[in-house]
Amino acid sequence: MATTRRWGLLPAVAALGTLFVVPPVQPTVKTAGFITAETTGILLIEGGECFSDPTYSPGAGERIVLYTPCDGGADNQSYGFTHMPDGPYDRRALTAFGWRSCGERYAGLWGGVRDDLKYYPIMPTAETWADGDRDVMCAVYRPTGRLTASALP
Repeated sequence: MATTRRWGLLPAVAALGTLFVVPPVQPTVKTAGFITAETTGILLIEGGECFSDPTYSPGAGERIVLYTPCDGGADNQSYGFTHMPDGPYDRRALTAFGWRSCGERYAGLWGGVRDDLKYYPIMPTAETWADGDRDVMCAVYRPTGRLTASALP
């Protein structure tokens, strides 16, 4: 009889155990369009400062990024700016320039590609370009979680 009881509880215990299985962390990939110069709050971020991923703000009625202390669990950190030469707005050329120039700065700071720290460019849009914006912000992030301190060497 004791054996029947033990096996009788096994399916219930196994089912309960599946409720607490933690799925593996999916790496985040941030592209050149993840945040743009039009994302509210990004123009307030200075070089070396950390900031949040964009989230919808009911008060603002749009997606915003916020300054976050680097040691407070930030999503991203700015590590520099590059300046695109004047000319007509060309999204394809701007994207190529952003990835190349931010990649060069990344390699100069961290010595090459790292699995634990990725970069992406934050670029002007056609609208901000028309207003004279030629700056590309370079940002780093951890694909498997948040920054726990400044990523700058």
